Amino acid sequence: MASRPLDNKTVTTLVSDATTAPSMHNAQPWRFRYLSAEHLLLLRADPERAMPHSDPDNRSLHLGCGAALFNLRVAAAHADLVTETTLLPEPGDPLLLAAVRLSAPLPHRPADTELSRLHPAVRQRHTSRHPFAEKDVPGDVRAALEAAAAREGAVLLFPGSWHAETVLDLVRDAENRDVMDREANEDVLRWTRLGEEAHTAVDGIPEYAFGPRKQGGRAPVRDFAGRRRVADRGTTVFENLPHLALLSTRGEGPADWLRAGQALERVLLEATLADLATSLTSHALEAPELRLLARDPATGTGQVHMVLRLGYGPRGPATPRRPVKDVLEIT
Repeated sequence: MASRPLDNKTVTTLVSDATTAPSMHNAQPWRFRYLSAEHLLLLRADPERAMPHSDPDNRSLHLGCGAALFNLRVAAAHADLVTETTLLPEPGDPLLLAAVRLSAPLPHRPADTELSRLHPAVRQRHTSRHPFAEKDVPGDVRAALEAAAAREGAVLLFPGSWHAETVLDLVRDAENRDVMDREANEDVLRWTRLGEEAHTAVDGIPEYAFGPRKQGGRAPVRDFAGRRRVADRGTTVFENLPHLALLSTRGEGPADWLRAGQALERVLLEATLADLATSLTSHALEAPELRLLARDPATGTGQVHMVLRLGYGPRGPATPRRPVKDVLEIT
Protein backbone atom coordinates (compact mmCIF):
# COMPACT_ATOMS: atom_id res chain seq x y z
CA MET A 1 0.00 0.00 0.00
CA ALA A 2 1.14 3.55 -0.67
CA SER A 3 2.80 5.07 2.40
CA ARG A 4 0.53 8.13 2.31
CA PRO A 5 -2.73 9.16 0.66
CA LEU A 6 -2.48 10.25 -2.94
CA ASP A 7 -2.71 13.99 -3.44
CA ASN A 8 -5.99 15.37 -4.72
CA LYS A 9 -4.49 16.37 -8.06
CA THR A 10 -3.46 12.80 -8.84
CA VAL A 11 -6.86 11.41 -7.89
CA THR A 12 -8.58 14.08 -9.97
CA THR A 13 -6.42 13.21 -12.97
CA LEU A 14 -7.24 9.51 -12.64
CA VAL A 15 -10.96 10.20 -12.57
CA SER A 16 -10.70 12.69 -15.42
CA ASP A 17 -9.18 9.95 -17.59
CA ALA A 18 -11.77 7.43 -16.40
CA THR A 19 -14.66 9.62 -17.48
CA THR A 20 -13.55 9.78 -21.12
CA ALA A 21 -15.12 6.32 -21.47
CA PRO A 22 -18.08 5.75 -23.78
CA SER A 23 -21.54 5.26 -22.31
CA MET A 24 -25.00 4.84 -23.73
CA HIS A 25 -26.03 8.19 -25.25
CA ASN A 26 -23.05 9.69 -23.37
CA ALA A 27 -25.13 9.81 -20.20
CA GLN A 28 -21.98 9.23 -18.08
CA PRO A 29 -23.80 7.18 -15.40
CA TRP A 30 -20.99 7.10 -12.84
CA ARG A 31 -19.86 8.68 -9.61
CA PHE A 32 -16.55 8.29 -7.76
CA ARG A 33 -15.58 8.61 -4.12
CA TYR A 34 -12.00 8.48 -2.89
CA LEU A 35 -11.35 7.36 0.67
CA SER A 36 -7.95 8.90 1.35
CA ALA A 37 -7.13 7.01 4.52
CA GLU A 38 -7.77 3.66 2.82
CA HIS A 39 -6.32 4.54 -0.61
CA LEU A 40 -9.61 3.30 -2.00
CA LEU A 41 -11.48 4.68 -5.00
CA LEU A 42 -15.13 3.66 -5.19
CA LEU A 43 -17.15 3.58 -8.42
CA ARG A 44 -20.91 3.97 -8.06
CA ALA A 45 -23.73 3.91 -10.58
CA ASP A 46 -25.76 7.10 -10.92
CA PRO A 47 -29.39 5.93 -11.25
CA GLU A 48 -30.54 9.39 -12.33
CA ARG A 49 -28.68 8.76 -15.59
CA ALA A 50 -30.28 5.40 -16.33
CA MET A 51 -32.32 4.69 -19.49
CA PRO A 52 -35.69 3.32 -18.32
CA HIS A 53 -37.05 2.69 -21.80
CA SER A 54 -34.04 1.36 -23.70
CA ASP A 55 -32.02 -0.10 -20.81
CA PRO A 56 -34.56 -1.24 -18.19
CA ASP A 57 -32.20 -3.76 -16.55
CA ASN A 58 -29.29 -1.26 -16.45
CA ARG A 59 -27.09 -3.56 -18.52
CA SER A 60 -25.76 -0.73 -20.69
CA LEU A 61 -25.28 1.42 -17.58
CA HIS A 62 -22.96 -1.29 -16.22
CA LEU A 63 -21.14 -1.51 -19.57
CA GLY A 64 -20.41 2.22 -19.49
CA CYS A 65 -19.25 2.10 -15.88
CA GLY A 66 -17.07 -0.91 -16.72
CA ALA A 67 -15.45 1.08 -19.52
CA ALA A 68 -14.77 3.94 -17.07
CA LEU A 69 -13.30 1.42 -14.62
CA PHE A 70 -10.91 0.16 -17.27
CA ASN A 71 -9.80 3.70 -18.11
CA LEU A 72 -9.16 4.23 -14.41
CA ARG A 73 -6.90 1.16 -14.36
CA VAL A 74 -5.04 2.46 -17.42
CA ALA A 75 -4.61 5.92 -15.88
CA ALA A 76 -3.35 4.42 -12.61
CA ALA A 77 -0.78 2.28 -14.43
CA HIS A 78 0.35 5.38 -16.36
CA ALA A 79 0.80 7.14 -13.00
CA ASP A 80 2.96 4.21 -11.84
CA LEU A 81 0.33 2.90 -9.45
CA VAL A 82 -0.84 -0.64 -8.82
CA THR A 83 -4.56 -1.35 -8.72
CA GLU A 84 -6.47 -4.07 -6.92
CA THR A 85 -10.06 -4.14 -8.17
CA THR A 86 -13.08 -5.76 -6.54
CA LEU A 87 -16.33 -5.86 -8.48
CA LEU A 88 -19.61 -5.46 -6.58
CA PRO A 89 -17.88 -5.37 -3.19
CA GLU A 90 -21.09 -4.90 -1.16
CA PRO A 91 -23.92 -7.31 -2.12
CA GLY A 92 -26.39 -5.18 -0.18
CA ASP A 93 -25.46 -2.05 -2.16
CA PRO A 94 -26.03 -2.77 -5.88
CA LEU A 95 -25.11 0.78 -6.87
CA LEU A 96 -21.55 0.26 -5.58
CA LEU A 97 -20.05 -1.29 -8.68
CA ALA A 98 -16.33 -1.49 -7.89
CA ALA A 99 -13.68 -0.69 -5.30
CA VAL A 100 -10.18 0.04 -6.55
CA ARG A 101 -7.31 0.03 -4.06
CA LEU A 102 -4.36 2.13 -5.23
CA SER A 103 -0.82 1.45 -4.10
CA ALA A 104 2.77 2.24 -5.00
CA PRO A 105 4.64 -0.38 -7.05
CA LEU A 106 6.90 -2.89 -5.36
CA PRO A 107 9.71 -4.98 -6.87
CA HIS A 108 7.49 -8.05 -6.89
CA ARG A 109 4.38 -6.12 -7.96
CA PRO A 110 5.15 -3.38 -10.51
CA ALA A 111 2.63 -1.22 -12.32
CA ASP A 112 1.05 -2.88 -15.35
CA THR A 113 3.07 -1.78 -18.38
CA GLU A 114 0.52 -3.27 -20.81
CA LEU A 115 -2.17 -1.05 -19.36
CA SER A 116 0.12 1.97 -19.34
CA ARG A 117 0.85 1.40 -23.03
CA LEU A 118 -2.81 2.10 -23.80
CA HIS A 119 -2.88 5.47 -22.06
CA PRO A 120 -2.29 7.67 -25.16
CA ALA A 121 -5.49 6.27 -26.67
CA VAL A 122 -7.68 7.24 -23.70
CA ARG A 123 -8.24 10.76 -25.01
CA GLN A 124 -7.81 9.90 -28.69
CA ARG A 125 -10.72 7.44 -28.76
CA HIS A 126 -13.94 8.96 -30.04
CA THR A 127 -17.06 7.41 -31.52
CA SER A 128 -17.17 7.98 -35.28
CA ARG A 129 -20.51 8.17 -37.08
CA HIS A 130 -18.84 8.80 -40.43
CA PRO A 131 -18.25 6.48 -43.40
CA PHE A 132 -15.22 4.21 -43.29
CA ALA A 133 -13.07 3.14 -46.23
CA GLU A 134 -13.87 -0.13 -48.02
CA LYS A 135 -10.59 -1.57 -46.74
CA ASP A 136 -9.90 -4.79 -44.88
CA VAL A 137 -8.72 -4.84 -41.28
CA PRO A 138 -5.46 -6.88 -41.26
CA GLY A 139 -5.50 -10.27 -39.58
CA ASP A 140 -2.85 -9.36 -37.03
CA VAL A 141 -4.91 -6.35 -35.93
CA ARG A 142 -8.00 -8.52 -35.54
CA ALA A 143 -6.00 -11.01 -33.51
CA ALA A 144 -4.75 -8.22 -31.22
CA LEU A 145 -8.32 -7.03 -30.63
CA GLU A 146 -9.50 -10.58 -29.90
CA ALA A 147 -6.66 -10.97 -27.41
CA ALA A 148 -7.57 -7.66 -25.76
CA ALA A 149 -11.12 -8.85 -25.10
CA ALA A 150 -9.88 -12.21 -23.82
CA ARG A 151 -7.61 -10.52 -21.27
CA GLU A 152 -10.72 -9.05 -19.65
CA GLY A 153 -12.70 -12.29 -19.69
CA ALA A 154 -14.75 -11.60 -22.83
CA VAL A 155 -14.90 -12.85 -26.41
CA LEU A 156 -14.61 -10.68 -29.51
CA LEU A 157 -15.98 -12.37 -32.64
CA PHE A 158 -15.64 -11.12 -36.21
CA PRO A 159 -18.76 -12.59 -37.84
CA GLY A 160 -18.72 -14.19 -41.26
CA SER A 161 -20.79 -12.70 -44.06
CA TRP A 162 -24.02 -14.60 -43.37
CA HIS A 163 -23.78 -13.98 -39.62
CA ALA A 164 -23.10 -10.28 -40.24
CA GLU A 165 -26.26 -10.18 -42.37
CA THR A 166 -28.25 -11.50 -39.42
CA VAL A 167 -26.83 -8.79 -37.16
CA LEU A 168 -27.58 -6.06 -39.72
CA ASP A 169 -31.14 -7.39 -39.99
CA LEU A 170 -31.51 -7.09 -36.21
CA VAL A 171 -30.30 -3.49 -36.36
CA ARG A 172 -32.76 -2.63 -39.13
CA ASP A 173 -35.58 -4.25 -37.16
CA ALA A 174 -34.67 -2.12 -34.14
CA GLU A 175 -34.79 1.02 -36.27
CA ASN A 176 -38.22 0.05 -37.60
CA ARG A 177 -39.53 -0.56 -34.07
CA ASP A 178 -38.46 2.94 -33.10
CA VAL A 179 -40.59 4.39 -35.90
CA MET A 180 -43.67 2.55 -34.60
CA ASP A 181 -43.05 3.00 -30.85
CA ARG A 182 -43.20 6.57 -29.54
CA GLU A 183 -41.75 5.61 -26.15
CA ALA A 184 -38.72 3.97 -27.75
CA ASN A 185 -37.22 7.38 -28.57
CA GLU A 186 -37.78 9.04 -25.20
CA ASP A 187 -34.25 8.25 -24.02
CA VAL A 188 -32.77 9.54 -27.29
CA LEU A 189 -34.72 12.79 -27.03
CA ARG A 190 -33.58 13.24 -23.44
CA TRP A 191 -29.89 12.73 -24.21
CA THR A 192 -29.37 14.45 -27.56
CA ARG A 193 -28.37 18.12 -27.69
CA LEU A 194 -29.44 20.40 -30.54
CA GLY A 195 -28.77 24.04 -31.37
CA GLU A 196 -27.12 26.22 -28.77
CA GLU A 197 -27.43 23.47 -26.17
CA ALA A 198 -24.97 21.37 -28.18
CA HIS A 199 -22.19 23.88 -27.48
CA THR A 200 -22.78 24.20 -23.73
CA ALA A 201 -23.79 20.67 -22.74
CA VAL A 202 -21.58 18.59 -20.46
CA ASP A 203 -23.24 15.28 -21.34
CA GLY A 204 -25.39 13.66 -24.01
CA ILE A 205 -24.75 13.52 -27.75
CA PRO A 206 -24.38 16.98 -29.33
CA GLU A 207 -25.59 17.45 -32.88
CA TYR A 208 -22.05 17.97 -34.17
CA ALA A 209 -21.34 14.32 -33.26
CA PHE A 210 -24.36 12.89 -35.12
CA GLY A 211 -22.36 12.52 -38.33
CA PRO A 212 -23.89 12.88 -41.79
CA ARG A 213 -27.25 11.36 -42.62
CA LYS A 214 -26.84 8.01 -44.35
CA GLN A 215 -27.95 8.20 -47.98
CA GLY A 216 -26.80 4.71 -48.87
CA GLY A 217 -24.67 1.84 -47.67
CA ARG A 218 -25.26 -0.78 -45.00
CA ALA A 219 -23.19 0.35 -42.04
CA PRO A 220 -25.12 0.17 -38.75
CA VAL A 221 -25.05 3.84 -37.76
CA ARG A 222 -27.94 5.13 -35.67
CA ASP A 223 -29.50 8.40 -36.78
CA PHE A 224 -29.85 10.37 -33.55
CA ALA A 225 -31.53 13.26 -35.37
CA GLY A 226 -34.50 11.18 -36.43
CA ARG A 227 -37.00 13.51 -38.07
CA ARG A 228 -35.56 16.59 -36.38
CA ARG A 229 -33.76 19.13 -38.54
CA VAL A 230 -30.02 19.58 -37.95
CA ALA A 231 -28.33 22.42 -39.81
CA ASP A 232 -25.31 21.77 -42.07
CA ARG A 233 -25.43 18.04 -41.52
CA GLY A 234 -25.44 16.78 -45.09
CA THR A 235 -25.84 13.26 -46.44
CA THR A 236 -23.37 10.71 -47.72
CA VAL A 237 -22.92 7.07 -48.67
CA PHE A 238 -21.56 4.69 -46.03
CA GLU A 239 -19.69 1.44 -46.59
CA ASN A 240 -21.56 -1.51 -48.13
CA LEU A 241 -19.46 -4.14 -46.38
CA PRO A 242 -19.01 -2.85 -42.83
CA HIS A 243 -16.49 -4.59 -40.60
CA LEU A 244 -18.38 -5.75 -37.53
CA ALA A 245 -17.28 -7.39 -34.30
CA LEU A 246 -19.44 -8.81 -31.51
CA LEU A 247 -18.41 -8.60 -27.87
CA SER A 248 -19.82 -11.24 -25.53
CA THR A 249 -19.34 -12.83 -22.13
CA ARG A 250 -20.21 -16.30 -20.91
CA GLY A 251 -22.55 -15.11 -18.17
CA GLU A 252 -25.34 -12.57 -17.92
CA GLY A 253 -25.47 -10.43 -14.78
CA PRO A 254 -24.04 -7.23 -13.26
CA ALA A 255 -20.52 -8.63 -12.77
CA ASP A 256 -20.48 -9.94 -16.36
CA TRP A 257 -21.67 -6.57 -17.63
CA LEU A 258 -18.87 -4.80 -15.80
CA ARG A 259 -16.33 -7.24 -17.25
CA ALA A 260 -17.80 -6.69 -20.70
CA GLY A 261 -17.46 -2.93 -20.30
CA GLN A 262 -13.81 -3.28 -19.35
CA ALA A 263 -13.20 -5.61 -22.29
CA LEU A 264 -15.01 -3.22 -24.62
CA GLU A 265 -12.80 -0.31 -23.62
CA ARG A 266 -9.65 -2.38 -23.87
CA VAL A 267 -10.63 -3.33 -27.42
CA LEU A 268 -11.46 0.28 -28.31
CA LEU A 269 -8.14 1.58 -27.01
CA GLU A 270 -6.22 -1.11 -28.89
CA ALA A 271 -8.17 -0.26 -32.03
CA THR A 272 -7.38 3.43 -31.61
CA LEU A 273 -3.65 2.70 -31.32
CA ALA A 274 -3.97 0.67 -34.52
CA ASP A 275 -5.39 3.77 -36.29
CA LEU A 276 -8.87 2.30 -36.53
CA ALA A 277 -12.00 4.39 -36.15
CA THR A 278 -14.82 2.83 -34.18
CA SER A 279 -18.50 3.16 -33.48
CA LEU A 280 -20.82 1.16 -31.25
CA THR A 281 -24.40 0.01 -31.32
CA SER A 282 -26.41 -1.91 -28.78
CA HIS A 283 -29.65 -0.80 -30.39
CA ALA A 284 -30.47 -4.32 -31.54
CA LEU A 285 -29.42 -5.91 -28.23
CA GLU A 286 -31.73 -4.18 -25.80
CA ALA A 287 -33.83 -7.31 -25.15
CA PRO A 288 -32.30 -10.61 -23.89
CA GLU A 289 -33.85 -12.63 -26.70
CA LEU A 290 -32.22 -10.37 -29.28
CA ARG A 291 -28.82 -10.85 -27.67
CA LEU A 292 -29.23 -14.59 -28.20
CA LEU A 293 -30.20 -14.09 -31.85
CA ALA A 294 -27.09 -11.98 -32.45
CA ARG A 295 -24.63 -14.69 -31.50
CA ASP A 296 -23.29 -17.24 -33.97
CA PRO A 297 -25.96 -19.99 -34.08
CA ALA A 298 -23.33 -22.63 -34.87
CA THR A 299 -20.64 -21.83 -32.29
CA GLY A 300 -21.92 -18.92 -30.24
CA THR A 301 -22.33 -19.15 -26.50
CA GLY A 302 -22.94 -16.61 -23.78
CA GLN A 303 -24.45 -13.17 -24.24
CA VAL A 304 -23.67 -10.60 -26.92
CA HIS A 305 -23.41 -7.16 -25.34
CA MET A 306 -22.18 -4.86 -28.10
CA VAL A 307 -21.83 -4.59 -31.86
CA LEU A 308 -18.65 -2.76 -32.87
CA ARG A 309 -18.09 -1.21 -36.28
CA LEU A 310 -14.42 -0.84 -37.18
CA GLY A 311 -12.64 0.73 -40.10
CA TYR A 312 -10.36 3.37 -41.48
CA GLY A 313 -11.82 6.84 -41.48
CA PRO A 314 -12.44 9.94 -39.34
CA ARG A 315 -12.36 9.26 -35.60
CA GLY A 316 -15.19 11.66 -34.90
CA PRO A 317 -15.24 14.65 -32.57
CA ALA A 318 -14.80 14.57 -28.82
CA THR A 319 -18.11 14.68 -26.97
CA PRO A 320 -18.65 16.74 -23.80
CA ARG A 321 -17.80 15.49 -20.33
CA ARG A 322 -19.05 16.52 -16.91
CA PRO A 323 -16.52 18.42 -14.77
CA VAL A 324 -14.63 16.08 -12.46
CA LYS A 325 -15.84 18.08 -9.45
CA ASP A 326 -19.39 16.97 -10.31
CA VAL A 327 -18.56 13.24 -10.25
CA LEU A 328 -15.77 12.93 -7.65
CA GLU A 329 -15.93 13.22 -3.86
CA ILE A 330 -12.70 13.05 -1.85
CA THR A 331 -12.88 12.29 1.88
